[in-house]
Amino acid sequence: MSDSFLALVLMEKPATPDMVLVVKALRARYPELAPEVVDGGDAANIRQSSANSPLIRCGDEMVAVMSMPAPIPQDPGLWSRAAATWPEGETVAARHRGHLIVSVLGQNLRPLPVARLLTAVIGALIATMPECCAVVWDTKVARPAKLWMEMSRQSFAPFPDYPFTLWIDIMPFRSVAKIGAVTMGLSAFAGREIEFETNKLALPVMIERIAGLAAYLVEHGAVVKDGDTFGGDEHERITARLGLSARFAGLPVLFCAANTAS
Repeated sequence: MSDSFLALVLMEKPATPDMVLVVKALRARYPELAPEVVDGGDAANIRQSSANSPLIRCGDEMVAVMSMPAPIPQDPGLWSRAAATWPEGETVAARHRGHLIVSVLGQNLRPLPVARLLTAVIGALIATMPECCAVVWDTKVARPAKLWMEMSRQSFAPFPDYPFTLWIDIMPFRSVAKIGAVTMGLSAFAGREIEFETNKLALPVMIERIAGLAAYLVEHGAVVKDGDTFGGDEHERITARLGLSARFAGLPVLFCAANTAS
């Protein structure tokens, strides 16, 4: 399996996808993928064998889909994080009774192409399976199935228009005199999360800065070095430091602070 990502698609009741229909949905959404079902070999009924196959080939990559007739393990932290943007998430998750495990087969695969492909396949699964109610990305990020299906149409859009916000959470917090936020999920692309604190920027501006930096790191990987500066305009510079978070239990972070230029 891929050593980068594992996605879980939650279902209100257990179901097995018809992979022939999933491939049709993929072809309609992304003709450039040329997807095909890897059929079950010597089975007498070829159509049924293909429908039940757990594998889809997309170019040089193989995507596995396994149906599990049970809920995923409980993770209160996951749904607590999701509540910031999806308050109903925990209630939706409590009702699910089955899930799909979706992964790209292989090792040492580049994170961004894997994320794009998985996102596209999950969108097609949701489009063909009304039982789907949520997606848990890499055990860290939870999103509603409908949102995933809509945003996944942009899976292969050029930078920065692909749906990286399906893969990364930005969680605001407040300290005594500052506001801040930390990402969750970026480390799979860049080796560490972003932790940002400021007493200079309004919350929406801070979130915009973090999202812009996160998108850049998803595209380019761990290219920001300790002490690098970047920022919005001539009046604002952001300094980045590599380290471990004191606030989030030693989490490896790119710590960013906004400064007003003199």
